[in-house]
Amino acid sequence: MKIFRGLQHPERAGACALTIGNFDGVHRGHQAMLGLLRAEAAQRGLPTCVLTFEPHPRDYFAQKLNQPALAPARVGTLRDKLGQLAFCGVDQVVVLPFNAALAGQAPEAFIQDVLVSGLGAKYVLVGDDFRFGSKRAGDYAMLDAAGQAQGFDVARMNSYEVHGERVSSTTVREALAAGDMQQAAKLLGHPYTISGHVVHGRKLGRQLAESSAGAADGFRTLNLRFDHWKPAASGIFAVLVHGLHGQALRGVANLGVRPSLDPGDVNGGRVLLETHCLDWPTELGGEGAYGKIIRVELLHKLHDELKYDSLDALTTGIAKDCDDARAFFASTQQPSYTDTRRQTTRDRI
Repeated sequence: MKIFRGLQHPERAGACALTIGNFDGVHRGHQAMLGLLRAEAAQRGLPTCVLTFEPHPRDYFAQKLNQPALAPARVGTLRDKLGQLAFCGVDQVVVLPFNAALAGQAPEAFIQDVLVSGLGAKYVLVGDDFRFGSKRAGDYAMLDAAGQAQGFDVARMNSYEVHGERVSSTTVREALAAGDMQQAAKLLGHPYTISGHVVHGRKLGRQLAESSAGAADGFRTLNLRFDHWKPAASGIFAVLVHGLHGQALRGVANLGVRPSLDPGDVNGGRVLLETHCLDWPTELGGEGAYGKIIRVELLHKLHDELKYDSLDALTTGIAKDCDDARAFFASTQQPSYTDTRRQTTRDRI
């Protein structure tokens, strides 16, 4: 899959079958839309293209109005979104910066400058609630009329439902906020996953062996940055780690801002996913994971983040989380999910 930031790239295909959206989470509704897009593109001999935006438009307006509550919790990072779109068989993605110019663009100008002149769209597929342009003044009827006048096909797809419930990024966020990882997995079509490069932290986990509670060789963690200040999920989870070993590694992870640590740590108070593998592969050694791209599946929420008053208390808390995670894996057969996305690698982004 080819990725382009902005419209001006000579390597980008001159014509395409296009869909437009934020695609936060790339849930089952998105997957169904991308499947239809692939089928329509194949009939027309066109590459598929997804037009998406960064930051999320609601993030932009939340910052502009100084009202952070307006920003939606983020299901996935841009990396995860791109990886999932590649897994769904998309040929190319165009990431447009959502800024003042785009926010103020009239819908007619968006059609002409972005869809027609910018992307060469010959087929445009949108959702049933699609709005676009300044003040969201553009709708499906306007887009369809423009297509008839300018020679591109327009279609819309009705909402995708699972057991009578509309699947959307909002419903995924609600499931994650509630800690219902099984429901989130049903909406996504696969377990909720965060991926990225393993980065250095404070190495605090290695120091915990010196605490009075005793933690053998400490609680070494794999640290991933979640590049958004407002993740849809937070807390302590039983997880599976992919990408380090020949098989998935069981672990326990903290997703959040680490309230037991000072805000001046090496990661600058960023949201981190810190994962401790319950059984560390000896062949990796102490430093063998840094820089590797891993995927962490968050399978079961143990509890919300807690603030501990001392390293001893933190050590005791982590040890209990490890025991609870082991109990979860021992008692639970992991469900299988019918993944309708095309079977291509999602680790190449």
